[in-house]
Amino acid sequence: MRGPIAPKPAAIVKVAALAVAASAVGLTMAARSLADVAGAASPRGGAALVWEDQRLTGIDGEPFDAAALAGRVVLLVNTASRCAFTPQYEGLEALNAAYRGLGLTVLAVPSNDFGGQEPGSDADIANFCTSRYKVSFPMLQKAPVTGSGAHPLFAWARRAGGRAAVPGWNFHKILIGRDGRIAGTFASYVSPRSPQVMGAVEAALRTTGF
Repeated sequence: MRGPIAPKPAAIVKVAALAVAASAVGLTMAARSLADVAGAASPRGGAALVWEDQRLTGIDGEPFDAAALAGRVVLLVNTASRCAFTPQYEGLEALNAAYRGLGLTVLAVPSNDFGGQEPGSDADIANFCTSRYKVSFPMLQKAPVTGSGAHPLFAWARRAGGRAAVPGWNFHKILIGRDGRIAGTFASYVSPRSPQVMGAVEAALRTTGF
């Protein structure tokens, strides 16, 4: 009876090469998944946002001067008053105060999209934010930030930045550079005071973008 046929050396080499390639692909996919979950700042570019073309309404119901944001770095955040991340208002206010003079504007859009955690009116939200967290950065009208009826800024972000720019919960952060392009995205749990956010903001402020 003949014993098992030993594979040829060339076949062994080929199988080993395929295994290495498969392993490399697997590691790459895992790394990408981890990056998405971590919400690390990742330049996306995409189509530039022209602030002068935006027709926005402030939380007070008055027209908001979007053109004033042209050439500035903007941290766009969807917020909520009854979320575990609501205390991030403190960090957002501190960030805005620290870098406002250098060209940063934190811009909030309250939304009830996630967990029904922003049920109040615009007046309720404004009162809560100013009395509880002393918020001074601009806030726009409450609006959806996902789906077909998403606020125009978030609809643009979805087109320009893909999945990473679509909020999965309250306090998702989208960093828009001076050139109107997405400079980074951060998951809800990434604090405005974190090195990731502050480092990305500082880098965007150093870039002219034009």
